[in-house]
Amino acid sequence: MTPLIDVIFLLLLFFMLTSTFSKFSEVELVSGGSGAVAAPSDVPPIFLQVGPEVVTLNGSAVALDSLAADLRARASGETPHSVLISLKGEVSAQRLTDLLVILRQVPGLTLTVLGGGV
Repeated sequence: MTPLIDVIFLLLLFFMLTSTFSKFSEVELVSGGSGAVAAPSDVPPIFLQVGPEVVTLNGSAVALDSLAADLRARASGETPHSVLISLKGEVSAQRLTDLLVILRQVPGLTLTVLGGGV
């Protein structure tokens, strides 16, 4: 009987340690595929550089809280806007996910993550 209690205790401990209590958000990722070359757009792309502590929108620092409002002001109209996201320094995956969740709230944006930079 004692070994059975030990096994039950170990299983209980295992499930308690492997379960998480935080809520994870989903971010849709669309992989690029082959296709026709896109027609050049008259609208210049929006450049967003993400650092570990600072986010810059076309060269000017902006807070994450006001980023959606700034992009809505720039992207007003019928033409879809392209947003180029550059990662600067040691950006964590959580920071990038937080940014993508904020950008999902703005309609009419096409996002392109460029990758790590200097």
